[in-house]
Amino acid sequence: MSNPQSSTQQPRKLYRPANGRVFGGVCAGIADYFGWDRTLVRVLTVASILIPGPQVLAYIVFWILMPDERKA
Repeated sequence: MSNPQSSTQQPRKLYRPANGRVFGGVCAGIADYFGWDRTLVRVLTVASILIPGPQVLAYIVFWILMPDERKA
């Protein structure tokens, strides 16, 4: 038996929002997609840069690959 509300819900889309961007909009887009606080995602992203790894490269890749809300 299916849920009647599932047909009325819009599918979530991962995009960089036009409003509320700080640096590219990647953190804001991820936060909006998962329903998290934008500031928390930004703080966690900056904190993760202190740990060795490819975080900056991943951010740049997301920036390139995530569609822009203004162009969607």
